[in-house]
Amino acid sequence: MSGAHGRPLRIGLVCPYSFDVPGGVQFHVRDLAEALIARGHSVSVLAPADDETPIPPYMTSAGRAVPVRYNGAVARMTFGPLTAARVRRWLTAGEFDVLHLHEPVTPSLGMLALWFADGPIVATMHTALTRSRGLQMAYPVVRQSLEKISARIAVSEDARRTLVEHMGGDAVVIPNGVYVDHFTRATPDARWTGTPDAPTVAFLGRLDESRKGLPVLLDAVPAVLRARPGTRFLVAGRGDTGPDEVRALLGDDDARAVEFLGSITDAEKAALLRSVDVYCAPQTGGESFGIVLVEAMSAGAAVVASDLGAFRRVLDDGTAGTLFRTGDPADLAATLLRVLDDDGLREKARDHASDVVRRYDWSHVTDEVLTVYEMVTAGSSGRQVGEDPSSRRAGFGRLVRSDRWER
Repeated sequence: MSGAHGRPLRIGLVCPYSFDVPGGVQFHVRDLAEALIARGHSVSVLAPADDETPIPPYMTSAGRAVPVRYNGAVARMTFGPLTAARVRRWLTAGEFDVLHLHEPVTPSLGMLALWFADGPIVATMHTALTRSRGLQMAYPVVRQSLEKISARIAVSEDARRTLVEHMGGDAVVIPNGVYVDHFTRATPDARWTGTPDAPTVAFLGRLDESRKGLPVLLDAVPAVLRARPGTRFLVAGRGDTGPDEVRALLGDDDARAVEFLGSITDAEKAALLRSVDVYCAPQTGGESFGIVLVEAMSAGAAVVASDLGAFRRVLDDGTAGTLFRTGDPADLAATLLRVLDDDGLREKARDHASDVVRRYDWSHVTDEVLTVYEMVTAGSSGRQVGEDPSSRRAGFGRLVRSDRWER
């Protein structure tokens, strides 16, 4: 799909969170960049990263990030005069046809880029919050800049609702993308493959973020083991929780059923999800989408997830997986046992999931994003929605005002 006037687009993507400890937003930006490059577009990504952090050639580091508490997690972001200068240089060099900001009201690179840029600007909102003092405080600071945004995307209905309630306006919902075939074609690993007597249940996520729900899963372990003593729980992710903490919580016998895999690669994640009988998502809140559910469904794992609104929607109201009451270990244990004991239930959910996941494949998601780019770059010789009239001399081939800084 070509850009405006039948030519490839020069696209700038801005990620607010550091690639030192990558998470869902970082992976989304990375995969979107690579999907766009595969379509023939020129893409540059600006993101925080330490000097020693390996980054792909299409990415520019905006420097070291600092940890900040945000949305129940610790996000690594960067701000300040030095960062602002780097953002300006990147924008000047890029001469982008379209600038795509992720989380532009987060105090990081997206907010800075929005202050400095003109022209076709797309913003993607990833966050879903019932109530956010941070967003309420940030909105007056960025309100005028937000008017420059030409089009808004939300990764889910929950993220769209957060945008509407906190900032007004609306957004088109385009979900996070997954390379479905990467998971569908992954080779199972014998270390993680379950058997009828020893089924395997996987969990992926940061171990020290309570909202990811690992404590809920661990509380459910004893009840599952009483009914199915051979069950193995495979826990992958970063964090301080480990065997000693689990042994203190569960006792030696039950703790032996919990295996900590540590941080795993993308290839190992695909193999893990392709191998296990059940993927468990016990998150307690703060989730706007649930990309790992789509990855697990793509790999053929039966999904058991808390009944958060975002998860319910990804699982097609529970027909592509099985839901349990959020934060309820007893209901989680009962649900895991029901799914493990019912081959027909797992098979029916997997069959439906294999159809559902196709709507999240990057081939489809990239088409939708490019449609938005086409919309905001159409008729670029005239004024577009969100353009600052004082910068019209710069045209739409560039998104930076040359009079705002020293070159």
